[in-house]
Amino acid sequence: MNQYRTLFLSLLIMLSLSATADQSHISWLPYGKEGKASVTVEQKTISPTLSIASRELRDNWKGQPVRLTKEGVAKKLPRNGYAISRTDDEIVIQGSDDLGILYGAYALLRNPQSGKDSCLYGSPAYGLRILNHWDNLDGTIERGYAGHSLWKWDELPKTISPRYEEYARANAAIGINGTVLNNVNASPRILSHDYLVKVAALADIFRPYGIKVYLSVNFASPMALDSLPTADPLDRRVNKWWKDKAKEIYGLIPDFGGFLVKANSEGQPGPMDFNRTHADGANMLAKALRPYGGIVMWRAFVYSPADADRAKQAYLEFQPLDGKFDSNVVIQIKNGPIDFQPREPYSPLFGAMPKTGQMVEFQVTQEYLGHANHLAFLAPMWSEFFEYVRPESLKAVAGVANIGDDKNWTGNPLAQANWYAFGRLAWNPDLSPSRIADEWLALSLVDKQRTPDDIYQSLADMFLTSREAVVDYMMPLGLHHLFAFGHHYGPEPWCDIEGARPDWLPVYYHRADTVGIGFDRSPTGSNATGQYPESMRKQLADINTCPEEFLLWFHHAPWTHTMKSGRSLWDELCHAYQRGVDKVATYQDVWKNARPYIDPEIYADVAIRLDTQLRDAKWWRDACLQYFRQYSRMPVPDSIEAPSHTLEELMKIKLPISNYESPSPELLNETR
Repeated sequence: MNQYRTLFLSLLIMLSLSATADQSHISWLPYGKEGKASVTVEQKTISPTLSIASRELRDNWKGQPVRLTKEGVAKKLPRNGYAISRTDDEIVIQGSDDLGILYGAYALLRNPQSGKDSCLYGSPAYGLRILNHWDNLDGTIERGYAGHSLWKWDELPKTISPRYEEYARANAAIGINGTVLNNVNASPRILSHDYLVKVAALADIFRPYGIKVYLSVNFASPMALDSLPTADPLDRRVNKWWKDKAKEIYGLIPDFGGFLVKANSEGQPGPMDFNRTHADGANMLAKALRPYGGIVMWRAFVYSPADADRAKQAYLEFQPLDGKFDSNVVIQIKNGPIDFQPREPYSPLFGAMPKTGQMVEFQVTQEYLGHANHLAFLAPMWSEFFEYVRPESLKAVAGVANIGDDKNWTGNPLAQANWYAFGRLAWNPDLSPSRIADEWLALSLVDKQRTPDDIYQSLADMFLTSREAVVDYMMPLGLHHLFAFGHHYGPEPWCDIEGARPDWLPVYYHRADTVGIGFDRSPTGSNATGQYPESMRKQLADINTCPEEFLLWFHHAPWTHTMKSGRSLWDELCHAYQRGVDKVATYQDVWKNARPYIDPEIYADVAIRLDTQLRDAKWWRDACLQYFRQYSRMPVPDSIEAPSHTLEELMKIKLPISNYESPSPELLNETR
């Protein structure tokens, strides 16, 4: 009888989920809660932002009456800050401004117990918490795995998709307050008047939610749009062109945020084309924006072949310019010194420019972590970064978005968790990954009250361990950039493309030979360790004190090097690859056990992706171990699962995909 009763209850749960779930909804937002609470706004003039706060609570809050006010328990709140307190009769949301009240409303909906035991305060750690969309004007998304661009440029401004406001609502609910609409490999056309009118239409939708729009700009836009003979930042005609363009933009969008610039990188034009510096180029744009309060976010992602080690390039180009940038310029630096690898040490440029504003760039989209096919919860990666870089040393946080026009917004339904995690950590970098995972699971995936504790905890553990599992089965112990050429899906440690730059190829990074493996960045090698502060420099430079997770990033270690486990490096590498595979196998069991508590459509979608992830994990393990074994000339331990394909067969795998898509399970099965 108990068996039938359990089955009956499970069916009831599944029916209730299927009746309400809709993958087109953003998972952490409240929908159809039939709130009946009384909401009072203590302000004579009710702004659009306050109207949204009031509406969200009226529609979705079922508790005590709520009063929205700028006066309350807190004498003074930071900008955009809030305080939530309770009495026997009401809940009071106090905000320093209208946006603070809106953030407080979302905080209450996120955690209905807010202010119950003591007043809950909240305020953003950074004034700018911004998404970077790598969306092209033709609708494709570079490194996008969730369909085409959300922005329908051909339809704007006449046709406004309801998803635009849904996007703004989702971002405001997690504290994101800025968005760069277009790819850093920018088309000059985005600055044409026709496109600026389209951008203004989006800005009007986002404004009540506290979200400013920004644009990536092509440094040579004056030449492309108006046939100027030069884009030299010290040329008066160029300066005038940008000042006139800024005036035009702010005439259409009074609260326009500013420009994001990728210059002199991967073929993009920049000031160095005219024998000028990054500071010359950034400051020219900054002066054009300064009268209106705009900023310039100047990316430090550069790798001109000026040094034998690509990891050193950003530091070499930018650190000598410290103090030479205008005050409304912020240098946007990727979290690691290479390019969004599954694990990198932090970029040594952080903290090396004390006179210059800096911001970090994370990648929410999973370019190097299995695209939309793999579960990789990235909050632990970003929290790891903040263990090395003091949050207060930064002025802003950016994230390369994983959003597209797919029904579920992010390709993989579970990838919405990374969008959520980015917003929450940008608001408060001290939040723990476990808390963020708990919030998202309870808001988005399962009903915490209905889900048994062991099932719920196993789901939380699956999320929290998933990024480390990806590191293990792709590139453990500091290995990096072993991906297939171009689209970066799957392993190709042997990759050799005729005419390609050496630092585009895996061999440049792993440097495997019969002696050992890894890139020597110690003082006996490229001395990239010399760019770090003295305390870290010594630790990283010594193979015996370097953290093992970065060992092969900083050292060319012998295959026989003894690890902390007592194993040789080769055996440790083999066990790491197998550990990653084994971990993903457990995720399939976790998911099967959670089936009665998860929406059927989401369950079926993710089950297929987890199957693909396990197959991919084995592909990575087999390809890398068989390839590197040629150099180690050591046996694979008996405990490691035997490969199902030969190295020759694996080396023939070529996926026919672009940089704008994630391979389907069908394609993967056909190809390998």
